[in-house]
Amino acid sequence: MRLHLLLLLALCGAGTAAAALSYSLRGNWSICNGNGSLELPGAVPGCVHSALFQQGLIQDSYYRFNDLNYRWVSLDNWTYSKEFKIPFEISKWQKVNLILEGVDTVSKILFNEVTIGETDNMFNRYSFDITNVVRDVNSIELRFQSAVLYAAQQSKAHTRYQVPPDCPPLVQKGECHVNFVRKEQCSFSWDWGPSFPTQGIWKDVRIEAYNICHLNYFTFSPLYDKSAQEWNLEIESAFDVVSSKPVGGQVIVAIPKLQTQQTYNIELQPGKRIVELFVNISKNITVETWWPHGHGNQTGYNMTILFELDGGLNIEKSAKVYFRTVELVEEPIKGSPGLSFYFKINGFPIFLKGSNWIPADSFQDRVTSELLRLLLQSVVDANMNTLRVWGGGIYERDEFYELCDELGIMVWQDFMFACALYPTDQGFLDSVRAEVAYQIKRLKSHPSVIIWSGNNENEEALMMNWYHISFTDRPIYIKDYVTLYVKNIRELVLAGDKSRPFITSSPTNGAETVAEGWVSQNPNSNYFGDVHFYDYISDCWNWKVFPKARFASEYGYQSWPSFSTLEKVSSTEDWSFNSKFSLHRQHHEGGNKQMLYQAGLHFKLPQSTDPLRTFKDTIYLTQVMQAQCVKTETEFYRRSRSEIVDQQGHTMGALYWQLNDIWQAPSWASLADHELLSPTNYHFLSSLKEAVGLCKAQITAIISQQDDIFVFDLETTAVAPFVWLDVGSIPGRFSDNGFLMTEKTRTILFYPWEPTSKNELEQSFHVTSLTDIY
Repeated sequence: MRLHLLLLLALCGAGTAAAALSYSLRGNWSICNGNGSLELPGAVPGCVHSALFQQGLIQDSYYRFNDLNYRWVSLDNWTYSKEFKIPFEISKWQKVNLILEGVDTVSKILFNEVTIGETDNMFNRYSFDITNVVRDVNSIELRFQSAVLYAAQQSKAHTRYQVPPDCPPLVQKGECHVNFVRKEQCSFSWDWGPSFPTQGIWKDVRIEAYNICHLNYFTFSPLYDKSAQEWNLEIESAFDVVSSKPVGGQVIVAIPKLQTQQTYNIELQPGKRIVELFVNISKNITVETWWPHGHGNQTGYNMTILFELDGGLNIEKSAKVYFRTVELVEEPIKGSPGLSFYFKINGFPIFLKGSNWIPADSFQDRVTSELLRLLLQSVVDANMNTLRVWGGGIYERDEFYELCDELGIMVWQDFMFACALYPTDQGFLDSVRAEVAYQIKRLKSHPSVIIWSGNNENEEALMMNWYHISFTDRPIYIKDYVTLYVKNIRELVLAGDKSRPFITSSPTNGAETVAEGWVSQNPNSNYFGDVHFYDYISDCWNWKVFPKARFASEYGYQSWPSFSTLEKVSSTEDWSFNSKFSLHRQHHEGGNKQMLYQAGLHFKLPQSTDPLRTFKDTIYLTQVMQAQCVKTETEFYRRSRSEIVDQQGHTMGALYWQLNDIWQAPSWASLADHELLSPTNYHFLSSLKEAVGLCKAQITAIISQQDDIFVFDLETTAVAPFVWLDVGSIPGRFSDNGFLMTEKTRTILFYPWEPTSKNELEQSFHVTSLTDIY
């Protein structure tokens, strides 16, 4: 057995004590179902679905109708168990804890057959004292309860009044009562995703042993003092002091490149203790600030913190510190009622241009470091500077935010509440408060995070009466709304993070929402805050249909993913636009008809006598339609930045819905089969279906290789609108795609994300243009 033993803090000279030992329980566990009829090995981190697939007990969960076929997995109660030997002498340590970084979701935990605690929140970190039950050889069990069944029980127990919605729309084929469990909300289904309410241990689990005292966490915030014109650093450290006597010592904070080293004397009393330090950066030192992509460098400084404590105990931590300020500006605008809504970074107004981020997969153990880097690099390559981490998914892993820091991607961070009302009984609020406090501490040191938002669309759902609540009952739900997002979440944000703004919802009217008692009569106003806008009936080529709002944080249009993407999860009988499979994958009511209607406004719909050709052409046309619609709307918001027309405008943000996909199905995503859709700008003098003189373009390509990059030298016999390059299942991205080819030759680069060959690309390559279906 491979031992995952980590000496967290090195010995520092003779007589120095080891601060703590950590033993990871990652790796192989045993998993069994509720009645014990099925037992199998499973990995941690991981989930039951992945374990079943890896053992060949189920197919790919995304294949055809398996989201329905495998519903039984989520409805069973599974148990994770493991026996292990601790590779150090446990009796020498005063305190031993079991640390669970992420449990999905509802479980009872037994250690050596003794119940030590329970979990009910996927987004929280859990620590359990096992000092009195741990031995040299141990057993651990996590007995999970189906999140679907748990949510139903919690809803049934909430007898005073209904907390809507009970269930998602039937077209989404999902599970009910998602708002009663603190779990990834879209795992119960969404209008772009399947229902896979997973169970498992989705982050690290480990044993920690220590003497004297232990540093549980440390976090920090750089703050700029405008009056003194200098930077300061607030550092918060949390200790568990297990010594029976006070522990004294000193703390040395060093940031070498800023010529900063400061020493503090401390004394820690027994018990849980917080140490707060205030580090001043001399105004005589030039501090380079962190800037969003396209506006400057992402400069960071290495910092070390050394705690030299009684008993020869040294605890050292290191981190990268970035200095930046962020301000949400809401002020009167000349020539327009209402207030502005824009961000200043380091005192400079920034137009936020980007997209909305959803979880990269239904199964988090399948999301690799490589995939995250490739997706986020694509964001930068597409000249975006912002992602909104949407409130129906997850708080992303540390690596996501570290990459955003490195790449200069600003993050609008929702708390994980979306498209629902929520209960406010004490048990639910306690769980939420623990979740929010933990996430603030975890994320506040990242300069990329520029705002906290309480939820996604819940103010609008309440005030626009999505759930048909009677007027007499509305005060109950408004009270619950204020209790959850203002008296709890906002209170925790204001206490725990002074470095960035907070809004209660998105969309919201910002300061106007506050003035109206935390809920606005029209949360989607063009004169305040941000808006979400979707219109599938009006002509998307007509810019007059779009709201001239202060900030557009959601907008978009559906399309189908490429045929090469669908082919991997379907059969030949599925390959038509009205097949059972196609209708099953469409989770948005009327979505297929809306796409064809919008495409038909400006393009001739496919008329081939070959059903497969018609299906492929229709897929392609929906992608062309989506690209044109999003392009037109985005350009409208960019153009509205510097103008006020009919008292509206001064738009300072455009975040389209959505960047990435979660499975192979119609959605609003621009990245699916890992291809980047980034068309060049152009203007058509008429709808393409009315264009005269378009000839069928014969497009050929010569592929060559330069180091790890492939060069596609294209040649066309005629003008070719919307040229789409496809290399099948080979993951990577083109330097451009969906482009208008007016010149005879053009060179496009392909950046593979996995090792591939010129021969493989030649065999997989396919090119389509609009003239192929006309």
